[in-house]
Amino acid sequence: MLIKKTTRAALIAVLALTTAAAWPRMASAETVLRIGMTAVDIPRTLGQPDQGFEGNRFTGLTMYDGLTGWDLSSADKASVVIPGLAIEWKVDDADKTKWVFKLRPGVTFHDGSPFNADAVVWNVEKVLKQDAPQFDASQVGVTASRMPTLASAKKIDDMTVELTTKEPDSFLPINLTNLFMASPTKWQAFYDKAEGPDAKAKSQAAWTAFARDASGTGPWKMASFTPRERLELVKNANYWDKARVPKIDKMVLWPMPEANARTAALLSGQVDWVEAPAPDALPELKQRGFKLYANEQPHVWPWQFSRVEGSPWNDIRVRKAANLCVDRDGLRDGLLAGLMVPATGTFEPGHPWRGKPSFEIKYDKAAAQKLMQEAGFGPNKKLTVKTQTSASGSGQMQPLPMNEYLQQALAECYFDVQLDVIEWNTLFTNWRRGAKDASANGANATNVTYAAMDPFFALVRFLQSGMAPPVSNNWGFINNPKFDELVKKARQTFDPAARDAALAELHAASVDDAAFLYVAHDVGPRAMSPKVTGVVQPKSWFIDFSPVSIAQ
Repeated sequence: MLIKKTTRAALIAVLALTTAAAWPRMASAETVLRIGMTAVDIPRTLGQPDQGFEGNRFTGLTMYDGLTGWDLSSADKASVVIPGLAIEWKVDDADKTKWVFKLRPGVTFHDGSPFNADAVVWNVEKVLKQDAPQFDASQVGVTASRMPTLASAKKIDDMTVELTTKEPDSFLPINLTNLFMASPTKWQAFYDKAEGPDAKAKSQAAWTAFARDASGTGPWKMASFTPRERLELVKNANYWDKARVPKIDKMVLWPMPEANARTAALLSGQVDWVEAPAPDALPELKQRGFKLYANEQPHVWPWQFSRVEGSPWNDIRVRKAANLCVDRDGLRDGLLAGLMVPATGTFEPGHPWRGKPSFEIKYDKAAAQKLMQEAGFGPNKKLTVKTQTSASGSGQMQPLPMNEYLQQALAECYFDVQLDVIEWNTLFTNWRRGAKDASANGANATNVTYAAMDPFFALVRFLQSGMAPPVSNNWGFINNPKFDELVKKARQTFDPAARDAALAELHAASVDDAAFLYVAHDVGPRAMSPKVTGVVQPKSWFIDFSPVSIAQ
């Protein structure tokens, strides 16, 4: 249900009173930034976060680095892949399944141990080699599905590694932004002390201990961790990139999944920064001097359709009708108070991967009704569809009111929309299990937002038939030979311009097929105290906390 302004105001007043005494004040001698996340829990801290990309934002890119990373330094330019713990890389001219990565010298983990080729091999094998002592099945789902062609890693020398893929894959350097480097030395110390009946039990105990006392190479170090309550990070003064040593001494992360609760905490002074504030609170926030940040992100808020046998979405007329029945401008200007960009595909005109789709996604209720009537539906014969969604979560924006908006809009085009609302991390887990799994609970669509920063994340994992569960995120089991052909063409094209052209073909084909119900692009809204300065809101799902300052 939509929360009325009077209800929200009352909630803010109550929370301001009840939380003021309960949340500890920080010592004035140090600068502290307190953030209210949309997550329902602290994302996992052991090196491969859960909670979607919000996990990467808060417990991945803070404490850890990958071989490659994202340039988050500009609010105007697109975020692109840059060197991280690798300073350069090259695919083999003769064998396009082999890549050589040169590593950054002089980097140490938070525990003081060196980062080197052995550490890279160890971290690859933690998610790919099942007989490795450090292999952790719980980290596989959120990692291997994001780099599905990576097969192995081999040390060449202390500062050089060779990575091998199952097939030629020009996307590998981008995919590696998701593999975070945890300290093998720190983990081994926990393993040596662990108790258990066998090596597997000891390994699990070591990872549990590591999560409470993590060690990466990132600009922030773990200070204290209370599950489901708070995570405290302190700056890593010895970070290898001196330009990104944090300006703040400490950052405290609070899980706050409800938008009104986050807004209340900000207004009452209990946090300094909140993700996704309640849209109807924006006028009050502005009036009281709080800063608001937003920027179009490479991000889509969709319904992903089931294409298994018997799904109502197998009829392209139905898929197109749904896309034509949504007034996205009305959603933006009304419910979301301007905090979205209407989606007409995964990419909008001007993007190199947009292509030239012939199906124009727009608001045309009459055309949508005509398509539905051609498909056999009308005022007296509604089509029942069921969508699984969450009450909050990484990039989910305002999922309940947005889905209720769609529910009402689609009703005018002869859809009877049912919503199955579950907890965010459960929804994310179900996403990897697919429409055929019992976890779908009869739903024939799922509402999980997705990042569109790179070809694999934006297109391949949803459209290629081989990415169906349990491999990756083709939740609906799309099986379109044209998509598969274009994916192969793009993946095996190492010339950037030719690769972009193939990706544009793939995207246009997916829009023409109405592969998703494309609704919105997020703008990553954040609200924060006027004391917070130095914030750069990039065109990315992520943000760099290093340049941020706060006046105490």
